[in-house]
Amino acid sequence: MSRRPQQQAPVDTNQPEVPEDDLLSATGEGDQVMEEAEEQEGYTSSTPTSSLTWISWFCSLPGHDYFCEVAEDFIEDDFNLTGLNAMVPFWKEAMEMVLDVEPDEDSAKIPDVSIVEASAELLYGLVHQRYVLTRAGLHAMAEKYEAGVFGSCPRVYCMGCNVVPCGRSDLPGLDTVKLFCPNCNDIYVPASSRFQGVDGAFFGTTFAHLFFQTYRELMPAPFWKQPSSSGSLSPSRSPRSVTGSNSSQQAPFVNPNPHGGQKRAAGKVYVPRIYGFKVSERAKSGPRMQWMRVRPESPEELDEVDWRGRWIDDEEDQYDDGIDGEAEEDRRMEDFDPVCLALFH
Repeated sequence: MSRRPQQQAPVDTNQPEVPEDDLLSATGEGDQVMEEAEEQEGYTSSTPTSSLTWISWFCSLPGHDYFCEVAEDFIEDDFNLTGLNAMVPFWKEAMEMVLDVEPDEDSAKIPDVSIVEASAELLYGLVHQRYVLTRAGLHAMAEKYEAGVFGSCPRVYCMGCNVVPCGRSDLPGLDTVKLFCPNCNDIYVPASSRFQGVDGAFFGTTFAHLFFQTYRELMPAPFWKQPSSSGSLSPSRSPRSVTGSNSSQQAPFVNPNPHGGQKRAAGKVYVPRIYGFKVSERAKSGPRMQWMRVRPESPEELDEVDWRGRWIDDEEDQYDDGIDGEAEEDRRMEDFDPVCLALFH
């Protein structure tokens, strides 16, 4: 069977002719919308190449949330790069990539660009380790800390205390980044797997502790007192809910020692129990090293020990190595004669 040809509608010859420009767009609005769409597409595609620097792009990658943007002036200063040229292969090409400098003709001899990219990431990470120890770097990381970018401590009795990234080594390629909690003074593995590829040396071993020495108002105080029984936990209440309900009733925290932490500490320690009875520390399977998390109840107790950690009023000095148990008084360095000491040795 053959299809029936469609009948065309009769053309009205009396209608006025329409110009070609109006045939393409009846009112001209379609062309305007298309031009706006083209301009928008052109703006979107040109943004990553024209306005986004390599440093901003690197810090915006997934898993690089812990990094802060290092100022280019800091990277261009040769003093801040001392010793790094021996640790980073393709030093010149990596520096050009980080600073968005046009590569030289010699860079064309490199067989694979990914080699230079790996060197650029290593260079930026080692520079980042030094930058976060400066005043500008500490300030940038403090903004991330207060915003909760680094996350919170997974320990229950730290009550969601914010953590900071740290490393267990200053040399790259040894360990991944860890998170340091200022409340329990311990380190943890990041919860997200995105950070498993971040080298811990890019933050170093010094940053976390220098950070809280600089911003003492963010560090918990070294003392803590057990709250009253009214704030004890019930089976249906969590530590976080208790903290939120009692925060409005507690008086504002003040640490009289200006050199200590100026934030209220969360000092509760977990106590293992069996049928409601505490497990003895003397048992072979009992709790160990709970004293590491125990804090003094008041700042006055901190003044009862000397710089060696010994009780000042303790008559029986267990740490004294003197003869007949006589406590040797602390002597100044001026009292030690190097000539006499050399004779005894």
